[in-house]
This record gives sequence, C-alpha cells and structure tokens, in this order.
Amino acid sequence: MPKIETTGELFYGLLGKTLTDSQLEDILPVAKAELDGHEGDILKIELNDTNRPDLWSAAGVARLLKSYWGVEAPVYDFCSTNEESFDHEGREVHVHSSVLSVRPYCVAFAAKGHKVNEHDLEALIQSQEKLCSNFGRKRKTIAMGIYRSALIKYPVHYQGVDPDTTSFVPLGMSEKLTLREICSVHPKGKEFGHIVSGSPLFPYITDDNGDTLSFPPVINSARIGAVEIGDDELFLELSGSDLRDMLLAASIMACDMSDLGFEILPVKVIYPEETEFGKEITVPYYFQEPASCPLSLVHKTLGEKMSGEEAVASLKKMGIYAFYSDDTIYATVPEFRNDFLHSADLVEDIMIGYGLGNFEPEMPQDFTVGRLTAAEELGRKVKDIMVGLGFQEMVYNYLGSRKEYVDNMQVDGKSYISISNPMSENYEMVRPSIIPSLMESESVSGHAPFPHKIFEVGKVAFLDDTDNSGTTTRNYLGFLSSDSVMGFNEASSLVNTLMYFLGKEYSLASLESDTRFIPGRSAAVMIGDIKVGVFGEIHPQVLENWGCGMPTVACEIDLDLVMAN
Repeated sequence: MPKIETTGELFYGLLGKTLTDSQLEDILPVAKAELDGHEGDILKIELNDTNRPDLWSAAGVARLLKSYWGVEAPVYDFCSTNEESFDHEGREVHVHSSVLSVRPYCVAFAAKGHKVNEHDLEALIQSQEKLCSNFGRKRKTIAMGIYRSALIKYPVHYQGVDPDTTSFVPLGMSEKLTLREICSVHPKGKEFGHIVSGSPLFPYITDDNGDTLSFPPVINSARIGAVEIGDDELFLELSGSDLRDMLLAASIMACDMSDLGFEILPVKVIYPEETEFGKEITVPYYFQEPASCPLSLVHKTLGEKMSGEEAVASLKKMGIYAFYSDDTIYATVPEFRNDFLHSADLVEDIMIGYGLGNFEPEMPQDFTVGRLTAAEELGRKVKDIMVGLGFQEMVYNYLGSRKEYVDNMQVDGKSYISISNPMSENYEMVRPSIIPSLMESESVSGHAPFPHKIFEVGKVAFLDDTDNSGTTTRNYLGFLSSDSVMGFNEASSLVNTLMYFLGKEYSLASLESDTRFIPGRSAAVMIGDIKVGVFGEIHPQVLENWGCGMPTVACEIDLDLVMAN
C-alpha cells in the first residue's frame, strides 16, 4: 500500500490545526489511512486505498480531513472543459507526430505566486514519485517533470529525436551525454531507459529556443529541470501512453499545488491527431462524468434509512457536492478523482461521511448454525493429502501483473480479467491460474535444497460468457515440484495418488495447445468426459522467463468440477 512522509509543519499547516498522534489516528480512517509512525517532525502515513491517488500526498489527506470537519471544500476554477475557453496567454505545448509511435501523449500546466520552500519541494518530489511509480506503473504510462518556468520560451515542443545525435546535460551531471548514453550511464537511465530504448526515436522536450527540458521518462535537464528553493514560477509536464490517467494526475498535482498557495496557469496542448478529448486540450482539464445512485441502493447496502438530505450532507463531508431529486442522489465528481465506476462507489463515500460509528448494530434476525461448505471441506481434505505427499502449502495474492500471468507463461491471456483502473502494474490482472504464483516462488528459491514441492488451494477467476457477471470464480488446487530428475511420470504418480485418496475415477487425455507445458509431456485430467485439470513438464521457455534452471512439473485441478462429478 502507498506510504507518504510529511513534516508536521507542512501537514498541520495545510490542515489548519495541530493534532496529537492519538487524535490523528482517530481521524485518519476517514481517508482510509493510518498513522504508521511519528519520528521527530516526520509523520508517516499509510494509505489503504490504491483507488485514491489524490490521497497520496499531505495536501490530499489534509483536504479530505478538512471537508470531513465541515470546512467548505475548495473550488478549483482553473480546470477547463471542451465547453469553455481558458486564456493560456501563449503557453502551449506542441506534440509532434514523430513521437506518436514511442510515447504519444504529453500534458502540462504552469504555476506561479508562491516561493518554494524546503517542505514544499520535498512534498512535490514525493507526489511526483508516488504518482509516477504507483499510478504510472514505474513511469511506463506516466512520467512527470517539474521545471523552472521563468527559463522557458513557449511554445514547448514534445517530439521524437535520434538518440545517438541528440545530447544535453542531464540532472545530476555536468557534461553532455547523448540520449543513448544516458540510458547506459546515468543512474535514472539504467533504471528507466528500457521503457523507450527499443524505439528508433526517443521522446524529447525542448522550448522554442531549443533548450532542453527533459528526456522523458528518464531525466530532466540540469538547468531548466533543476527546481530550487525560492523558485516561484514552475512548469509541470507529464508524458506517457494513457491520456486519461495523465490528465487525472495533472489535476491531482494542480489541486495540491493550489492548496500549497500556487496560482495555477493553464497550458494548451496541441496534438497532431485527434484524441478522445479532442485535438487541443487546455490543461488542467476536467473530464469526470457525474455520478448518481438511487436512495434505495443506499438503504439496501447500508441498512440505514437515512434521508436524501442526510446522504447529500454525508457526501459534502467527503468533499463532494451533490443534490437529491426524485429519489436519486446526483453528485459532481471532484477534479482529482476518477474512482466512481459504479453507484456502489458513491454509497461507500456516503457511508464514510455519515460516520461508521453512527450505524446502530443489529442482531441477526435468522438463527443459523455455522458449518463448513462442501467446497471448504474438500479443500481441507486436499490440503491434508498434499501435506502428506511432502508438499509445503503456500498462500498468494489474487491480483498480479500481466508479465507474471501472460508474458512469462507464454499464453495469450484472452480469457483473463484485467483491472480497468489499476494503481500499479503489479495488480493489473485477476489471477487466472495458480501455476504462475507457484512459478514466482520457484524463481526465488534456486538457493534452497532440492527437491522443491509446493502447493496452494485457492481461487482463480477468468472471463465466462455463460455467467451473468461475465466472469467465473473457481476453487483450484495447484502444485509444483522441481528437481533434477523430475518429469511427466513423477507428476502422473502424484495426480494418481491424489485422485485415489479423493475416491475419484479418472483418465488422462492428450493436451493440445497448452504452451505452458512441453508438447507430448503433458496431459488433461478427465472425470468421465469432463476435463477437470492439467499437468505436465513446464516448457523450457517458461522456465527461462522465470529464471528457473531446474526441470519442473506443475498441475492444477478445478476442485469445483471434481466435487460436482
């Protein structure tokens, strides 16, 4: 989960009051956060909601807490829309067609009127890093640069250039390097250069004088890109591949900087082709859609017969302006939020704003006897069998990256569930199989004595057109064994033992087109004419993708199908 550090001076200055640690611990759950530590003047806050990148800063947390206490939520009138025109006073960014194939989008805004102090600079750098690392998938989809606006001659140009002939002095160095050299020499180049190094042209940002701003997503220039304490005119740009997320990140930074005391100045960005928001966008840009939910859904979900006025008041405490009409609550989504995907999201904010302590506890009306489900009983039996066979039980996350679930397993992933607004590339897909999780453990276990024998009984999910939700969740067993003499026969004997103790008659069938396994050394497990599982020797390319050097077999079985047949 994201963690932020802030000085008490900055945080309590934004908050408008000083709190004791105990008072802060009591109020932070409103922001789905908790106090992780307090050392000297440094407050460490852990955020428990990755859907709210606007809270990954001292300004964001302070803004929400003030609203909860009844302080009127600020109106940020610097965000443009397609329906209104903002005077950008000649501040423009021209995106050239040469950059479309490598990193197609750039957005920007400027700020003035507040001298940057040490605490401000630390807060801006932290927000920049959190948004680019977590929300921007380690700068892959969003990278951000902050510059000294007084040194820039507009318009700013974002273009693709030859990495071997284009050079500048990067931040942290004193000599010119080509873009290609930066990728191999500069510390940031070694860390982030791989994002663009495979392209014939590299993204490059200059002003109208030809002075370098940065080589995104890697490093700023040492002159224009070196913001210092005392600067009071800043220019902020974001480059990347996801325009919607970039505009949201720009709005978050603009609102935070406005809270710090800056006047936000719009910048017009002109693209060579039409985007989903038009060919010209004045940034910061408001693109959020209104949210609504029936009052009946609030009653049903929360079990509280609150009035429409109470629901609206609860949203106001969360910094959301809303009104009630015709048994429906209509809300205007703030500039810095884009997490209202369903009416239930609005209900959640109503619940928090209403106050969890205001809900009266109720005793259940129906008398029931607790018992294990049939699926749980089968799962426990399978665990006992696997432990008896010498396997060690593992427990994994149900979310992971496309690299783990698709690329490393050399599958197409067409039936896999992707998260529509992931906050990190580490949690962008729902687990469709247990085998990638087992392979991840094996990839870091090369130092341990062999054989390696691990398993998990857990859930997987994938797309399913036959279900009303379009997805299905299944209970699976997955196991993996790795050793120098491990092969198909050993895996088959493990499956045979498992099915014997489960009391299931089964047969094996040839397994076609499962690229995770070596062709001819894998099989499908059949109960009657129902395929309930697969096993086999892991393909050498998959082993190489994971960095595993020992022969490995793996199996996964759908326990729900085993129970039903």
